[in-house]
Amino acid sequence: MQYRAFGKTGEQVSVLGYGCMRFPLTNREDHGSIDKEQAKAMLRHAIDSGVNYVDTAFFYHDGKSESFVGEALKDGYREKVLLATKAPFGDYQSKDDFWEKLHTQLERLQTDVIDCYLLHCVTKRNWQDSALKHGLIDEMVKAREQGKIRYIGFSYHDDYALFTEVCDAFAWDFCQLQINYVDVENQAGMAGVAYAASRGIPVIAMEPLLGGRLADPPQNVKSALPQGKSPQGKSPVHAAFDFLWSRPEIPLLLSGMGAMGQVEENLRYADAARTNCVSQEELRQYDNARHIFEHSALVSCTACEYCMPCPFGVKIPEVFMQYNRTVHSMRSAKEAYAAIDGDASLCQACTVCEQKCPQHIPISEEMARVARIFGE
Repeated sequence: MQYRAFGKTGEQVSVLGYGCMRFPLTNREDHGSIDKEQAKAMLRHAIDSGVNYVDTAFFYHDGKSESFVGEALKDGYREKVLLATKAPFGDYQSKDDFWEKLHTQLERLQTDVIDCYLLHCVTKRNWQDSALKHGLIDEMVKAREQGKIRYIGFSYHDDYALFTEVCDAFAWDFCQLQINYVDVENQAGMAGVAYAASRGIPVIAMEPLLGGRLADPPQNVKSALPQGKSPQGKSPVHAAFDFLWSRPEIPLLLSGMGAMGQVEENLRYADAARTNCVSQEELRQYDNARHIFEHSALVSCTACEYCMPCPFGVKIPEVFMQYNRTVHSMRSAKEAYAAIDGDASLCQACTVCEQKCPQHIPISEEMARVARIFGE
């Protein structure tokens, strides 16, 4: 395992962090039904192999992730990692909500202190209406002074202009951005990575595989990616990770590993991770792969499921998955779409999901389009 300096904290973090939003399930229809035995084995194996950063959140796995992680980190594993979770501050009505949620999270995680505490999913609306309105940064500082948290950060899903404002608002210990070889100009983008670095703020990369879509991209995207020097070439996952690991401003990336095979594979890649491992020619190849991908993806859904549950029963991520597949095979996409118990026709355009979507997708408009296309 490779380690890098975590900004000014004095910590050394593994280049691979464990994202706790995509554990295996016992029931595919119930996102809270974590397969605890399998997930525990995966998480502990990753830690035994050198992973020392574990990232969860209040709402992950329908609110079950934090409690599971707390159980899985027993038997000495808690002391081996930096434990990160996030304040679900978007709907806080007062400072009291901050403390209530923090104490709940400490209890769920079975710990006295959370190492890395983030404002979760900063956007224009919740930055103004909650973070600034309720003085939440000051409350986070108080929590740090009380020994309840150690490092203060934020995760981000909005544009570059607001990102610079947020960066300048406080001496953050770290931040977390959606960044990969496709999203270099999306949201804060690579310009945000550079700006954070100029402020001395290390960037944790989330969605390095764009919700899994870069793990097995279309063949024309695979062919465009750098292949490395081995006769077998690089897998799309390895290529996507190296794009990020090559950047010294990014000490680690988070991978939401959902199977033991993914853990093993990612550990192998992490062992070989190096800064500046991508050449200028390879950067041009990544740019070409991005261009091809962007012209084959209809909706930028990452299947994070923040939009769920839909009050009318639409399986939003599944619908968008099949919609994106129409670019490559209308027949197979239609067959898979027909099997969805909750298709686009159920959408009532209530827009509740749109208020939660970190990708800012106009979901109700897209659902009308999807229903029309598959209906035809």
